[in-house]
Amino acid sequence: MNVMIIAGSNHKGATSTRLSEYIQEVIAGEGHQVTLYDLYRKPLPFYSPDGEYDNSGHIAELKQGMHHADAIVLATPEYHSSISGVLKNALDHLGQDHFRGKAVLSMSSAGGAVGTSSLQQLQTIVRNLHGINSPEWVSIGGAQRNWFAEPHTDNEGSGGEIVERIKRVARSFLELAARIKG
Repeated sequence: MNVMIIAGSNHKGATSTRLSEYIQEVIAGEGHQVTLYDLYRKPLPFYSPDGEYDNSGHIAELKQGMHHADAIVLATPEYHSSISGVLKNALDHLGQDHFRGKAVLSMSSAGGAVGTSSLQQLQTIVRNLHGINSPEWVSIGGAQRNWFAEPHTDNEGSGGEIVERIKRVARSFLELAARIKG
């Protein structure tokens, strides 16, 4: 199965991006192809319904990756009880043909306890794009974010309960995606 992850932060050291890198490792460890599209490293122009940009460069790369994906992971920091602007912009560049009938896992990293507002918003967007929301999501906050402050592999430190939850949610998401794909 081919899984596309969009890391939706415009911050170089974002814990939501570290979370994306970690789940990429977990999913690849289950034998799947995984592509991580990092909006910090590959920014997109502001979306305009007038289409005043061409569909080349990063936009073309993102759209092509989304077309080839069997399943999608969306990761965002939670800013003021919402998703990041760069992730919303990326989603605006995409359409139903990128999401229709695909399993989507939503993840967030919040400065407070958890980021449920951003996750609810992501699930609403996914429904409107005709994607299929995974019934579980991942939210890290508070002290849980400390483990994701630096990139590292599963072999480096335990990560505690949140790491086990991420692995369980990832397996559940992959099972859903496989059932949908048939």
